[in-house]
Amino acid sequence: MERSGKTQRRRIMIAATASALAAGAAMVLRPSGVVIPHPHGAPLTVELGDLPEGKLRTVEWQGKPVWVLRRSAVAVAALAAHEGGLADPDSQQSMQPPSCQNRHRSLRPDIFVAIGLCTHQGCAPNLQGETGFLCPCHASSYDLAGRVFKAGPATANLVIPAYRFEADNRLLLGVDA
Repeated sequence: MERSGKTQRRRIMIAATASALAAGAAMVLRPSGVVIPHPHGAPLTVELGDLPEGKLRTVEWQGKPVWVLRRSAVAVAALAAHEGGLADPDSQQSMQPPSCQNRHRSLRPDIFVAIGLCTHQGCAPNLQGETGFLCPCHASSYDLAGRVFKAGPATANLVIPAYRFEADNRLLLGVDA
C-alpha cells in the first residue's frame, strides 16, 4: 500500500511538472501580437489625445499603477547625459519587451509606459518634473526612461509592460507590439 501511494504521488508530480513546462513553453513561443494572459483582467486601452507634454497619466491595470508619460524632445535627448550614473543603462538586466530595449525604453520616444512601482520594495515613486522619478520610501531614483540610478537601494530599472499602439494617440496595455 505504501509503495502504491508513493507511485501515485510521483505520477501527480510528473503531470504537474509537465503541465507547468507546457504552459511556460507556450508563453515563450507565443506569436507576436497575441494577448498576454494575466489573472486580473483583459488588455486595457489608454487614450492619449488629451495628455499634454510633460504630464503623467496613471491607470490601474492588473491591480498595479501603470504610468503613461508624454515626454518632451528635450527630455528624451537628455536621457544620454547621465548614463554613467545608472545601474543598468542599456537595460540588459531589466524587464521590458524586446521592442523597448533601447535608450528611451519605449516603442516611441515621446511616450513612456511603465509599472509605477519602485523595484526596491514596491513603493510608488513621484515624478520630479523633467528630471525623473523619486521613490519617497528609500530615495531610489529613476530617469524618465525608468532606468535606476546607482545611488539608491533599488538595483533594477522599472518594469515595462507589453503594449502596442492602436492609433497615434491610443495604446493597448497587455498586448505585444
